Amino acid sequence: MATILLIVIYIAFIGLGIPDSLFGTAWPAIYNDFQTPVYMGSIVSVIISGGTIFCSLFSARIIKFFGTAVISLISTIITVIALIGFRFSPNVYWMFLFAFPLGIGAGAIDAALNNYVALYYKVIHMNFLHCFYGIGVTVGPFFLSFALSKGDGWRSGYEIVTYIQIAIALILLLSLPLWKKVNHKHKTLEEVQEIVPFSKLIKHKKVRLVCLLFLTSCGIEFTCGIWGSTFLVEARNMEIGIAAGFMTFYYFGIAFGRFLAGILSKWFMPLKIVITGQVFIGISILVLILPVSSIISGICLFFIGFGIGPIFPNLLHMTPTCFGQKLSASVMSIQMTASYIGVLGCPFIFGLMAQSISPGLFSIYLLFIFVIMIISMILFNMIKNIEINEY
Repeated sequence: MATILLIVIYIAFIGLGIPDSLFGTAWPAIYNDFQTPVYMGSIVSVIISGGTIFCSLFSARIIKFFGTAVISLISTIITVIALIGFRFSPNVYWMFLFAFPLGIGAGAIDAALNNYVALYYKVIHMNFLHCFYGIGVTVGPFFLSFALSKGDGWRSGYEIVTYIQIAIALILLLSLPLWKKVNHKHKTLEEVQEIVPFSKLIKHKKVRLVCLLFLTSCGIEFTCGIWGSTFLVEARNMEIGIAAGFMTFYYFGIAFGRFLAGILSKWFMPLKIVITGQVFIGISILVLILPVSSIISGICLFFIGFGIGPIFPNLLHMTPTCFGQKLSASVMSIQMTASYIGVLGCPFIFGLMAQSISPGLFSIYLLFIFVIMIISMILFNMIKNIEINEY
């Protein structure tokens, strides 16, 4: 039963990943269609992330009240409604309206499923789980690129993705009895979960540092995801259709990195995998700073994705170890909030830079975020783990 449930969770994570990559890849086509300024994409992204942050802040309480199964189903249904809204939006202002529920749909399910897997499954499953998320974020640009190459436009890509999300929602609905059969075996861990207020947890330096790690890693991932296509088009003179294809390559790099990390987790601790991923990111960014060709720039994005992919799931799986099982849900809530602050803030800031200065600052901006990540990682490893009796 637990194995079948794990497969369902994998499928749910495919659905979680699909909307995350779709908008950024589609944006060059959308702003040309709507005849709207480039920076409007940042506003849509901010609203999406705002909805996710709002939901993540209360995720520990929501998880304890509704349970992971119900949250996963409701979140997926909300995502379907939001994607339909994007598909039929006559202008960017209608996208503003549907962006917030799209963020809400991602917030609770992300924290709920990550906490569930961190508590009950091995690190190999956390990596494979996020590999399936990588499949989801690869599927979005793939179908969008397919629709654009046929001349059907970005709306056709959104329509295809919506059908996939509906199918995932049906699978989650049918799996509800399965969750009930499995969950009674897990009640011991669920009952010891402590709801510690954000105001108390954030006072601890290790919590603040892990939040900074999540913020910067997600900041790099989503800045590349949202603005990578625009950078290739505007700064490296690549055609929109080819740039969309390279963004598929970028998201494949994320998925492949997580798949490989899952295999290597049998021999390497999560911390070593995180550090190795950071090495790949650093080298790729340094090459991207150079005046290389558009093709090499696209390849660098792939290796950034390959390096960034394993960082998020391995940091998540370290949560019960670093902060204890009792604090796991509360810390996970803060970590997810920090993640989406990175998802919101980093691409938004670069959007303003791209509009007012130049998209060519993309690689320099990534380097700045990367340096903060490395400093946070060094300090994080110097501080002892947290025990529940500290609160």
